[in-house]
Amino acid sequence: MSPSADVRPAVTVLSGLWTGATYAVARALLAADPSLLLVRYDLTRTGYLRHVMSADRVDERRGVLRDGDMSLTLRDEILPALARLARARPHRHVVLMPPAVVEPEAVAAAGTGCLVDGVPLADLVRVDSYVTVVHGDYLLDALANGSDLVTLGVQAGDADHRSLADVVVRQIEYADTLVLWGSRTGGPFDTAHPRALLRHLAPWSAHLHLADDRVDATDLAQRLLHSRRHRWDVPGTLARGLEGFALGLHAPDPSSDVVSAVFRACRPFHPQRLHETLEALGTGVLRSRGHLWLASQPDVVVGWDFAGGGLAMRTLGRWLAATPEERWHQFSDQRRLAASVEWHPYYDDRHHHLAFIGIDLDTARLHRTLTRCLLTDAELAGGEATWRGYPDPFAGCFALPDAAAHSPAAGYP
Repeated sequence: MSPSADVRPAVTVLSGLWTGATYAVARALLAADPSLLLVRYDLTRTGYLRHVMSADRVDERRGVLRDGDMSLTLRDEILPALARLARARPHRHVVLMPPAVVEPEAVAAAGTGCLVDGVPLADLVRVDSYVTVVHGDYLLDALANGSDLVTLGVQAGDADHRSLADVVVRQIEYADTLVLWGSRTGGPFDTAHPRALLRHLAPWSAHLHLADDRVDATDLAQRLLHSRRHRWDVPGTLARGLEGFALGLHAPDPSSDVVSAVFRACRPFHPQRLHETLEALGTGVLRSRGHLWLASQPDVVVGWDFAGGGLAMRTLGRWLAATPEERWHQFSDQRRLAASVEWHPYYDDRHHHLAFIGIDLDTARLHRTLTRCLLTDAELAGGEATWRGYPDPFAGCFALPDAAAHSPAAGYP
């Protein structure tokens, strides 16, 4: 279907941890386009409050989280209600503003399995773009905040134990459009600092900067609505590099003190040496993500996800080399293409791709530390049978389902 022939109502998903800034952007869009429909959700102690807003009307409705789970509520209640509102007003662009701690990727994941009166959601509405609003004054503090959402009292469900930093980075990294809100009091350099940080965190996104006292609503609407920036085939955050998308920039020269580095190598990590150096690898790092492989577990792709001072390592599935060729069709086209382009004569598609972002990060030290974790020539000569017998602090951490080619990025617990 060509863009001009697509008559489905368009939806812009407007996310952001800082509700005041996000709502200010939403109000500006509503002022610029009287035909717009704004659907805003706020979490309450017992559930959620929905506001349906147009230029001349506001309707409110309260609801409870389905089984205390935001993912189920998105799939079974929020998105179906959105589709029905859009169907009743077919010529109006809809802006969905989910609760502050909801990640746009969770909205996308819920939409994949969502049926509205027996019809797939994708047949009823079209996601135009995922926009995340970031408050420049508080970005750095939030990225360093590893506090549990339950501890902070802002969780999206009974079992939501994500950290504040996890929420912020996932809202930023999944968005196809980022809006930096506010002018910091320290002058142009302070404003440039969060702008540089966002460009390192999400180089694939469109970036806008709004001074909080100078918002041109008409210009903002032209830049955010009807953009068609969302690509349905963009994989989840953890899978970006694995599927062939860049994980980040290799920019060791500071940009407003922000430095980033990408580490790539093929020979495997020694599990014991990597484990011993994990704490050192977090020094000066705000965000790190990617994938790797361990000599002792050569079948599994290990996901690497660091934010707020906490590191999560999890299974991302099998390497193609560890999968019978007749089952390669289970992998995405992008994954198979990336593997074929960089296929190694000895390691096959196994490799490391890790991106690190920090303030004044010592990239040379970082690369030296990671390189020392790789197998030496003498260790390589021992062969895979020897590697599998290495002492492995990660043993039992990365079990693989037999049928899984790769695992999707997780939503909510």
